[in-house]
Amino acid sequence: MKSKVPLIVGIGFAVYTVFVAVAMTNYEPKISDMDWEDRQAHNQHALTQLSLGQHIELVRSKLGTADFSEAKVSDGKKMLVLFYRTHKGKSDGKTTRDECTPLLFVNDHLAAWGTDTFQQYLDAELTI
Repeated sequence: MKSKVPLIVGIGFAVYTVFVAVAMTNYEPKISDMDWEDRQAHNQHALTQLSLGQHIELVRSKLGTADFSEAKVSDGKKMLVLFYRTHKGKSDGKTTRDECTPLLFVNDHLAAWGTDTFQQYLDAELTI
């Protein structure tokens, strides 16, 4: 009489393999669950997909929670700068602003991003 153990083990392995394959193809990690290197790579890619004028909620859905933010009102317009980590600086285990790309929103719409963006924000006169 032949043992059924190899058959049972084979079926169990096949079921496990199918389960892992389905989980791997359908699992999308949340941005907040990514480690800093994966989040940094994700942010670099996501920045290439942005367009001027996009609403802040659309940008946040692509990039997640910002690492830093600043806001003010200038000439009656709401200005918000969100900083997203995009490159590695000093290896100290902390994300700093110099490791981030700033995104400037005016009245909740993307107005600028990149190196000079934060200076544009700083140069705008504060009004209430």
